Amino acid sequence: MRVARSPTELERRPRAVAIGTFDGVHVGHQAVIERARSAGVCPTVVTFDPHPREVLGYEVQLLTTTERRLELFEALGVEETLVVEFTPEVAGLTPEEFASSYVVSIGAERVVAGEAFRFGRGRSGGLDVFASLGMATDVTPLVPDVSSTLIRQLAEVGDVRGAARLLGRPLEVEGNVVSGDARGGTLGYPTANLRIGHSLLVPAFGIYAGSARGHRAAISIGVNPHYGGAERRIEAFLLDFEGDLYGQRVVVELWERLRDEAAFETEAELIAQIGRDVAATQAATRPGSGAP
Repeated sequence: MRVARSPTELERRPRAVAIGTFDGVHVGHQAVIERARSAGVCPTVVTFDPHPREVLGYEVQLLTTTERRLELFEALGVEETLVVEFTPEVAGLTPEEFASSYVVSIGAERVVAGEAFRFGRGRSGGLDVFASLGMATDVTPLVPDVSSTLIRQLAEVGDVRGAARLLGRPLEVEGNVVSGDARGGTLGYPTANLRIGHSLLVPAFGIYAGSARGHRAAISIGVNPHYGGAERRIEAFLLDFEGDLYGQRVVVELWERLRDEAAFETEAELIAQIGRDVAATQAATRPGSGAP
């Protein structure tokens, strides 16, 4: 998939454009993108980075990084994506100005969006603006009971299986592997310590079963109360993995929440519990599927 950061980087050609922020790329977003993909001309996404709500001064807990969104777009069959840098200047454009600069200019013949989509200064524009400029429009009905907001609410209480039903895939956490205190290695369970972007959502603290890099993983999210920790940590123990992930980007799937984090009377009790967590991880199933 080709990724452009300016409309001038894309050839003007017949396109079906799916437009939106698409945070999470959940099943509702997938329905919008599929309608663009099946239109018979170049399936293209126009999306935004950073999230418009961040630029407008609102706190946002994102489900996906821009890099991950682009990977998911490609997996859905999108051929080209225009990532619009959302700035106060872009926020101030009228709907007609935005449409002319970023959609008409790349040759869009059809524009697809969810029925709640609004854009332009003060969110004053809808798909009718594109119709007035000569493009066909396709309003994709909302998928009942599916939204990024609801997914965030499920994640915040640790209901990762409920979130997966709305996403159409497991909930994920993503970050770069950084050095930790190496305590896991001394216990026999070396972990990858992830640094997460400040605007990314982190699910409820606890111990999870999931996967990363093609390996099942037992994941700890929390402050490690057994050792009196105060700083939030996200650590993944990859089963049957040997290697050094330091400095690498890792996407971790969360399949099932196993338990709350806890402090133990002794280190031996902690090690025994980790062993039980690993066994539960080996038995866990990926939401919506069997074993990987």
